[in-house]
Amino acid sequence: MHHEDILIAMQNDLQRALAKPDKERRWAMLIDLRKCVGCHACTVGCVSENKLPPKLQYRPVHEYEQGKYPAVSRTFLPRPCMQCDKPPCVTVCPKTGKATWKETTGVGAGIVPVNYSECISCGKCVKACPYNARTLDPGGFHTDGTPAVQRYEQLASFEYGRKLERAAKGIPVRKARKCHFCMHRLAAGQLPMCATTCIGRATYFGDESDPQSVIAQVKSNAKLQILKATLGTAPRVYYIANEKLEVLYV
Repeated sequence: MHHEDILIAMQNDLQRALAKPDKERRWAMLIDLRKCVGCHACTVGCVSENKLPPKLQYRPVHEYEQGKYPAVSRTFLPRPCMQCDKPPCVTVCPKTGKATWKETTGVGAGIVPVNYSECISCGKCVKACPYNARTLDPGGFHTDGTPAVQRYEQLASFEYGRKLERAAKGIPVRKARKCHFCMHRLAAGQLPMCATTCIGRATYFGDESDPQSVIAQVKSNAKLQILKATLGTAPRVYYIANEKLEVLYV
């Protein structure tokens, strides 16, 4: 029997979601830690897609061990921005509503974006995020210190659908940066890069308000865990694991 690849199914879900009114969509991500093999393909794909500099990752994969010998377990934990419905990073921003906000319209409705032109580089949002999902762009390139900074590092990126000339030390150097569910890819009808590059098909993405979507079906049949749920930030990133992960609650 032929089974449709999950990426194809989620791609079809995406097209259906984009045809809906903005306020009827609810973008969400679900990461099945039972499938994550710690290959870091999502991290590398994201760095490449968004042309991220050294020491800046939108989608790091952390590694944790818990238990005592001989009952020890090891978990790989991807940690993108949680796109919180109650984001503490937004409330502390001196220019909230202009530099960062919870989007309510357009393809990015539900996502927490950053307007690099309005960001004043104060770093308050970086400290306020309990998930360490924000970073001030430190500048620099991976090939600094070599005979020549490679041209591929200096190409423009297109986050938020804008052409960003970072090579000229302009925006977004020194600005707050974070995962944005690849809004520019969503606008083009494509899944976020991390979902596309996940070799274990551990990352689900889509409109969770659509009962036919892959993410909604997986979510309804699984026991979900939320990162630091007691903080009340209402994340839109969910996890599935074989056991209760202590690290998710601290």
